[in-house]
Amino acid sequence: MFGNYLIGLREGLEASLVVCILIAYLVKTGRRDALKPIWIGIGVAVGVALAFGAGLEFGSQELTFEAQELLGGSLSIVAVVLVTWMVFWMRRTARHLRSELHGKLDAALRMGTGALVATAFLAVGREGLETALFVWASVRASSDGTFAPLAGVLLGLLTAVLLGWLFYRGALRINLAKFFTWTGGMLVVVAAGVLAYGVHDLQEARFLDGLADKAFDISATIPPDSWYGTLLKGVFNFQPNPTVLQVTVWALYLVPTLALFLAPIGSGPSVRVKKQKATDEKADAEASTGTTA
Repeated sequence: MFGNYLIGLREGLEASLVVCILIAYLVKTGRRDALKPIWIGIGVAVGVALAFGAGLEFGSQELTFEAQELLGGSLSIVAVVLVTWMVFWMRRTARHLRSELHGKLDAALRMGTGALVATAFLAVGREGLETALFVWASVRASSDGTFAPLAGVLLGLLTAVLLGWLFYRGALRINLAKFFTWTGGMLVVVAAGVLAYGVHDLQEARFLDGLADKAFDISATIPPDSWYGTLLKGVFNFQPNPTVLQVTVWALYLVPTLALFLAPIGSGPSVRVKKQKATDEKADAEASTGTTA
């Protein structure tokens, strides 16, 4: 459940921060007339993400067992690729996310209502589709016959909405770089478990061989239906009897990915980051002057 809570929290907070930055910038610059198109774009993005998730869940139920496993395994791998790209991208851009969004919003304001709707839709929609796919794959991997995995995701999303609102109201200060580094590292561990489960699905679909080749079997020591077995599965997608291929893929993904993610990215900001920061500070100063006048 914790792994799914982490997914809901991190993915939801990314979307919440994007919404907060867009809304706060429009309010600060006196462009409240542009709020409606922004909310329309956000609403459409959320609707598309929910429809995508529902399509994955209910559409797969009409397939045969082997087709379900093939689809589930393939989408799990796609989800891991997307979430890996996302955590590295956010680690690199978290420090200047606000500046990037402000620049896109300024361009959309000059182009009109349709551009505002599209900007909000694209900013939130990408997060929504990634979240829907990874949540579906993770819940499927950690499913224990209860609603606990899904409840963990929903609780994480609700927490993210609350944190986003506090962030917007100025009641909460978040060091985005550190937050996304810590949660990104934990998400890489969760993604490794999802990847291993996806490989197992492909083996059950007979797309990959080696289903009978077990790396180890500690089911007697850690029963899958025990409270600690359920906990390990919920947090790390742990399986007490994985195949050799599962363990190999898990290790080949986790070790280098985590090492690269936690490696230093440089001691100082780049020229591009400095320019974005200066532009953002100039916009804030102009907005403050206009408000005072």
